[in-house]
Amino acid sequence: MQKMKAKNERYLEHKYGENYKILNDIFLHSHLANLSKEKTKQPIVNYIVSDLYNYLIKEVINNEFPTKQETVRTRMAALTPKGFWHGTIIDPETNCVVVDIARAGTLPSETCFKILNQTLNPDLVRQDHVYMARKTNDKGEVIGTDWAGSKIGGGIEKAIVIIPDPMGATGGSISSCIDHYKANVAGTEIKFVSMHLITTPEYIQRMQKDHPELIVYAIRLDRGMSSEAALKEIPGTIPEEESGLNETQYIVPGAGGLGEVMNNSYC
Repeated sequence: MQKMKAKNERYLEHKYGENYKILNDIFLHSHLANLSKEKTKQPIVNYIVSDLYNYLIKEVINNEFPTKQETVRTRMAALTPKGFWHGTIIDPETNCVVVDIARAGTLPSETCFKILNQTLNPDLVRQDHVYMARKTNDKGEVIGTDWAGSKIGGGIEKAIVIIPDPMGATGGSISSCIDHYKANVAGTEIKFVSMHLITTPEYIQRMQKDHPELIVYAIRLDRGMSSEAALKEIPGTIPEEESGLNETQYIVPGAGGLGEVMNNSYC
């Protein structure tokens, strides 16, 4: 049995920039490790995914949402004039849009939507749906993104736009999604935030180029295809030698294609 280590910093140390929040949380890493195992099947797969996003959306809300001072009359106020709680809360009058990138993003989006409705004024929370898939060539290599349609329920003026998608692999889907909102959806957002269980150096490099304002949260950074020299350094030190994708753009070590695993649909 390993001895307990000193308390870790909350986020992984790296050199990608302050917009990239990669959690250094042993509890979440343990559950994500279970999700990644070949023996983990339905319904446990979706239970774990939902639980992980319950924790991840809390992290995003705590760090990215505006707050306000509140005085709450508690039930004890009927018995004593001291029965009032004073403190800081999330500002419930915050506009928020959650984007479901079907199919792997559907359960994470629903999970975040539920928590946001419990935290904010539900009239200000919306869930959008976009339908896209990675486009591949005859070798299975990703060459782009195929759009099949979308159901977007309004504008994004002064809204926090959250995109929960489990695998931040190549970044193609997220980049295309943000491009679509910027070009075709009315209003100017407060910020875009993407949320992933696992992300890669390739994803980060893509977002740094395409959407440098994007704020990214991830439970784990996978860079298993990197050089030995890069793996010995703090992530981001030798970006040209870092990789977390195999030849068909699946994450290594990863968790397999979660879109397939979460839906028991392998095509």
